[in-house]
Amino acid sequence: MILPIRAYGDPVLRKECKEIDADYPGLTELIDNMMETMDESNGVGLAAPQIGRDIRLFVIDSSHMYDDEGKGMRKVFINAEILDEYNDEWVFEEGCLSIPHIRENVSRNGTIKMRYQDEDFVEHEEEFDGMTARVIQHEYDHIEGVLFIDHITPLKRRLIKGKLTDISKGRISVDYRMKFPKK
Repeated sequence: MILPIRAYGDPVLRKECKEIDADYPGLTELIDNMMETMDESNGVGLAAPQIGRDIRLFVIDSSHMYDDEGKGMRKVFINAEILDEYNDEWVFEEGCLSIPHIRENVSRNGTIKMRYQDEDFVEHEEEFDGMTARVIQHEYDHIEGVLFIDHITPLKRRLIKGKLTDISKGRISVDYRMKFPKK
């Protein structure tokens, strides 16, 4: 089932999310719905807060960000924790399904080391780099209550303030389901 994506201004997007365990109700269906929602919205990642859940869960699909290199992946991350970020920072233009029509350059480290659980609650400690690391960092920020616009300069934030207000008031048009903050 395709779920509505919460728009900028929804308080759930600013919450630090809670860990979950294998007894979380409807988890398998939730993960399937998040993957379907991400795909139908043409996203490369989707975090639980973006669909109104304040839990430490996100999904990614970085496979189409790599030409034919085969480096991308489709993956579920539960209770993720970034252990280290290293290698040179690099700038890349990011966007977000919760903040449509706004794209800004964001600087992030090229490699991350993280601990997470998969959909079967098997724990992993792994390194990721390149575009996959960037997508993970963006989605990880969501479960920490951070948005990509928090990484841009105050001047740039002031320049997009009107667009952010329009998003929070539902004065935008997108080709996927959105839920706007209540007035």
